[in-house]
Amino acid sequence: MSLDIVRIPVLTDNYIWLVHDSVSGETTVVDPAVAAPVLDAAATRGWTISAIWNTHWHPDHTGGNAEIKAATGAIVTGPRAEAARIPTLDVMVAEGDTVRLGQHVATVMETPAHTAGHITYYLAGDGVAFTGDTLFAMGCGRLFEGTADQMFANMQRLAALPDETIVYCAHEYTQSNGRYALAAEPDNSAIVWRMADVDAARARGEATVPTTIALERATNPFMRAGSSAILAERRAAKDVFSG
Repeated sequence: MSLDIVRIPVLTDNYIWLVHDSVSGETTVVDPAVAAPVLDAAATRGWTISAIWNTHWHPDHTGGNAEIKAATGAIVTGPRAEAARIPTLDVMVAEGDTVRLGQHVATVMETPAHTAGHITYYLAGDGVAFTGDTLFAMGCGRLFEGTADQMFANMQRLAALPDETIVYCAHEYTQSNGRYALAAEPDNSAIVWRMADVDAARARGEATVPTTIALERATNPFMRAGSSAILAERRAAKDVFSG
């Protein structure tokens, strides 16, 4: 794979992903909350940012758009359904559209629920998915603008991707998600084992993402929910969980 993917931690728990194609020399930024760390990371590596991909309109995913665009001339791509809320948008995409980074092709999957127009970028040829705030490690996004039915459909659709698909989500929520996962499925030994690794990693100050579809299928209580009703119950419980 000629893609280099760099994690840039910002704010309290956000991750921005800097994605570079070493063949074409093109670089995109996924969900830039802020600009300065992104511009610095690219400059340090000698990369020129040519594109920005947004998964949804929230400011902690688009806040760096304008400054990066002004500094680099990057083309901003994001969900057509949220164009009115992303003023820097140049290219509007929807279900089934494709976006290219050199010869790498990302297919747009509409994954609404966290926001009404949320999208995921899936690069099948690279086995990579940028899921924004839809799918987290052992979690899913809050249902701010959509329904449990929508999120259940998202989880089922993402679960159908190949096991080895690497999932790049936008927040370091794994430890708190995992604590709820243990409460939701106390007899799931895969969650117990995973949480031991997660707790150790966080104690060392290490990131716990990306994750994989196989790992989420085994340990994510929202992906494992057998119905939208169960997902709704679990999402409501997680929203007030303090364990």
